[in-house]
Amino acid sequence: MESAEVARRFLGFFEEHGHTVVPSASLIAEDPTLLLVNAGMVPFKPYFLGQRTPPSVRMTSAQKCVRTPDIDEVGKTTRHATFFQMLGNFSIGDYFKEGAIPFAWELLTRPQSDGGFGFPEHKLWVTVYEDDDEAAGIWHDKVGVPMDRIQRRGLADNYWHMGVPGPGGPCSEIYYDRGPEYGAEGGPVVDEDRYLEVWNLVFMQSQLSEVRTKVDFDIAGDLPAKNIDTGMGLERMAAILQGVDNIYETDTLWKVLDRAAELTESRYGTDHRADVSLRVIADHVRSGTMMVADGIRPGNEG
Repeated sequence: MESAEVARRFLGFFEEHGHTVVPSASLIAEDPTLLLVNAGMVPFKPYFLGQRTPPSVRMTSAQKCVRTPDIDEVGKTTRHATFFQMLGNFSIGDYFKEGAIPFAWELLTRPQSDGGFGFPEHKLWVTVYEDDDEAAGIWHDKVGVPMDRIQRRGLADNYWHMGVPGPGGPCSEIYYDRGPEYGAEGGPVVDEDRYLEVWNLVFMQSQLSEVRTKVDFDIAGDLPAKNIDTGMGLERMAAILQGVDNIYETDTLWKVLDRAAELTESRYGTDHRADVSLRVIADHVRSGTMMVADGIRPGNEG
């Protein structure tokens, strides 16, 4: 399934369920606390905080993002990149956990012939925040995920915020089991290369006043309403649906990597060190191109 089709199916599914399709915002963030848009929810932050009235209480988008905290992992793993596209569905005070969880499960498991992604149910695992009994109950009682495929994790893995003061909340992540050839048994708490995260459901409910680290922050109080912010990485989904080992072998990135190999007179897949370098080049070329397209000019100062 081509990457463009993955995006079309996602946006089309949520449009069928009453969501307004919102175009991607520029990579240049309006938010003064950010340099670049680093998550699909960034353009929706004023709605979560109650600072602006949303055009709809249900929205969906395919947002361009650049995120660099893991830049040293780019090329070394199968899943890290600086530029990526985040597919998301957002609820501003409308549905909450009881709506977001079944939506995600339906789209992932619906047969491809019916417009879904066709994932076998037994291949999917979920995680919830350590004390989120409500989300765990919905996954088990309403959706039917066995308890042994629902794992609980702490702040580092299952609480989401922007890294700066603003909205945040516990989250529930969905993972796809790529099989024993990719790593050890035991779910995402054991091996996140074998169990690949494909979707993050954030239950956006708190106002963070101070953020020192990923796991050290202050909560000032509740947001004006309980909201949903979800993100499904387009590149990771494409890798699974195209049957390739990593995001750099998908239809959108492979062409860049292949051209880099041609220009350097090398061949991808023959030398690990060279492969890492080619993946880094492919990632940075794409990120640079997308930023220039949004009006960011490269320079050698500052």
